Amino acid sequence: MVFPGQGAQAVGMLQEFAAVETGISQRYAEAAEIIGAPLDQYVKDGPEDQLNLTEFTQPAILTASVALWEIYQARGGVQPTMLAGHSLGEYSALVCAGALSFADGVRLVNLRGRYMQQAVPVGEGAIAAVLGLDDEQVGACCAEAATAQEPVSPANYNAPGQVAIAGAAAAVDRAIEVCKAAGAKKAVRLNLSVPVHCSLMAPAGEQLKAAIEDTGLSMPSIPIVQNIDGGVADDLVALKDKLLAQLAGPVQWTRSIQTMAAAGVTKAVECGPGKVLGGLIKRIDRSIKVLPTDSEAAMAATVAAVGAEA
Repeated sequence: MVFPGQGAQAVGMLQEFAAVETGISQRYAEAAEIIGAPLDQYVKDGPEDQLNLTEFTQPAILTASVALWEIYQARGGVQPTMLAGHSLGEYSALVCAGALSFADGVRLVNLRGRYMQQAVPVGEGAIAAVLGLDDEQVGACCAEAATAQEPVSPANYNAPGQVAIAGAAAAVDRAIEVCKAAGAKKAVRLNLSVPVHCSLMAPAGEQLKAAIEDTGLSMPSIPIVQNIDGGVADDLVALKDKLLAQLAGPVQWTRSIQTMAAAGVTKAVECGPGKVLGGLIKRIDRSIKVLPTDSEAAMAATVAAVGAEA
């Protein structure tokens, strides 16, 4: 089972499903109370700019993912053998694997989003997508564009030939031009204000470390493939270290899916809004069939599909 990260949100997400499954609305009302903001309203009616603030986006996606996980479980969906989440999605995986309570998960990602935004003032950081270069080429282009004062580095190894870069806005713009000169099919800024998964997030990491230590985190009941190295932690210390490292380090999504494939995974359930991860996984390993859950019809088909194999 895989859990999406920031970017999967949309005003009105899961609302048609929520009319059938009251648990979705209940979870959103609970999350709104936990963070002291009308998160349920932002998800249902907007405004979009509020939902897109990272401190609200992150609990919104986690809540959607947990609600869908609970519906999947209630309908008899086969227990997954491994979990992985893209960036923020790693926290959704921790909640669903019983390593974090829902309330602690919502609080933690709300803080994570706030710390991330505070670490880099709006306009000073940027993220860009680079298509058509391999991982090493993108790294070399970033190294050429970076300076000590203006860093830029690979942020998400999303799939072969699809890498996101992040850092100081000026350095990202330079890196875009270097990537184009190196033969990138496409290199463009993304509409995200927080340059996550780069060294500029170090201050946010220090704040998040204290928040994680104050949270009752335990070992998950299902192995979680973690972003920072595509590996599974053997103990709680390693799990926490890897969880913290991913804030200022790149998401190794390609490696994470390769770990699952090597373990024999042939089906992955995308537990969250949208189908972004399904598209990435198809680029990484076409032998893995990805099944969505973000509508009544999709959930019913997915439960039937995984149940049939069991």
